[in-house]
Amino acid sequence: MRKGKNKAEEDLDSLKIDYKKLRLSIRTVRLEDAPERDLLESRNEKVGLRALVAELERSLHQYRSRNSVIELRASLNKIKEFKRKIEELEKTLQNYELRVKLLEMNNEHWKEQFQRS
Repeated sequence: MRKGKNKAEEDLDSLKIDYKKLRLSIRTVRLEDAPERDLLESRNEKVGLRALVAELERSLHQYRSRNSVIELRASLNKIKEFKRKIEELEKTLQNYELRVKLLEMNNEHWKEQFQRS
């Protein structure tokens, strides 16, 4: 997942550098060629760059969404583990409650035996 994010960020950085180079080359060409043609080319490049930026932003959003799903699954697994432990503790508690009742009954039995003797 981290590679996808790094790739998206690297592509975005590369895109920014290419955009700066393009602007510099457009300025240079404007001095030599017809301004209308250069303006049209720069607009076309700008549209292409905006589309690429939008694609990279979608890619980054998808990465973050996948990361959220992974975190939710991890949380769900923790919840399941806690539920299992609670069930085990409840069973243990029930066993001890039964033992207490048994001991109380034995105690009553011995009291009766003691009083009879």
